[in-house]
Amino acid sequence: MRVRAESLLIMAMAFFAFIGWMAVYFLGAESGSITVDPVVVHPGDLPRSQTVEPAHASAWFQGVRPYCNPVDVETRLRWQPAPDSDQGRMYEAACYALAGKIDLARQSILQLPTDLRHRAAGVVFDVGHPAADAGDELAAGPLMELVVEFWPDHYMALYHAGAAAFEMGDRKRAHGYLTRFLEHYSVEDGWRSNAVSMLERLKS
Repeated sequence: MRVRAESLLIMAMAFFAFIGWMAVYFLGAESGSITVDPVVVHPGDLPRSQTVEPAHASAWFQGVRPYCNPVDVETRLRWQPAPDSDQGRMYEAACYALAGKIDLARQSILQLPTDLRHRAAGVVFDVGHPAADAGDELAAGPLMELVVEFWPDHYMALYHAGAAAFEMGDRKRAHGYLTRFLEHYSVEDGWRSNAVSMLERLKS
């Protein structure tokens, strides 16, 4: 019993000591003698689910690509605009170009700093060249001409723009694009031989 009584006494003393310390702490805080540092939370301290990740332009493009057609593109991009970034503008231009909205694609590229516009042209080329390589030069022609407008020595865009103009019977434009292609492309392969053949036929 004596041990139990001593334990209870110790617990009681500890409790009253704690109460006394808390009273001194809060009274001191109110009087200004004790300062309490504010808790600063940095974004990196938050759980990942509470942080907002920036939209990635290429992921955005993959989501809207089925709507990059003449019927849906303008409405879709109003509902689901591109990320507000340089890369976002590049993929926005690519979507408009795929849809055949070349003027809108050009406007998107012109919003970029001058030194980034050729990169936007490269993005446009990358999304458009499968159609040209599949043989649909006419469909790809306006897109390729847009690429050349901002990347004048892009030799594959020059080839496809020239081939499209050739198929349309636009001799002057075809000659200009194909001649420039040959100036920048010296590999003796099918691309070059096709360009030479088209130029020869333009002379007849």
